[in-house]
Amino acid sequence: MFKGLNPLLHSELRLAIMSLLISIQEADFMYIMEQTKASGGNMSVQVDKLNKAGYIKVTKTFKDKRPRTICKITQKGIDAFEEYVEALKSYINK
Repeated sequence: MFKGLNPLLHSELRLAIMSLLISIQEADFMYIMEQTKASGGNMSVQVDKLNKAGYIKVTKTFKDKRPRTICKITQKGIDAFEEYVEALKSYINK
């Protein structure tokens, strides 16, 4: 039987953000933006959705008087990502 795909993670950019964070745990907003080739506005919207879902934690700080946003994957986010991967496997293995 097929498992449902999490619609929050089924978005290309949100999945890219989560895939990146699953391997490095946390990253600066600008680094994620560079890696995903996303615009700042689109990144902000998608990071906000992941944050509101509890999949990532966003921390705003300053470095050399410049604002810095750190995104860190949460245990809930790790669990959701792993479930998503398992759901994909259920489609592949049929």
